[in-house]
Amino acid sequence: MSAEEVLLHATSLSMGLLLLAMAICVVRLLLGPTLADRILALDTLTTMMVGFIGTFAIRSGLMLYLDIAIALALAAFLATVSLARYLLSRRFAARGDEVLPEVVE
Repeated sequence: MSAEEVLLHATSLSMGLLLLAMAICVVRLLLGPTLADRILALDTLTTMMVGFIGTFAIRSGLMLYLDIAIALALAAFLATVSLARYLLSRRFAARGDEVLPEVVE
């Protein structure tokens, strides 16, 4: 078995496992009982997408896909931070606070 065949089998296995994990995350995203569960599922899903794109870049040999993975990771981070901020503001609005408390350093 050559190194190229090992790489082909390893990337095939990892892509299959990542697809299975992404399918489980989509189920959690759709059925999650709370908004926090859905935010966590979305963040996990995007992290696995970055891994899938990275694996595809290794398999195809085109490192251009790594730039796409980096851009997706940055967008996913910003989306997670903004959704967490929204969730936090909803919690304070339910308590009746007008503004979010400032962070004390």
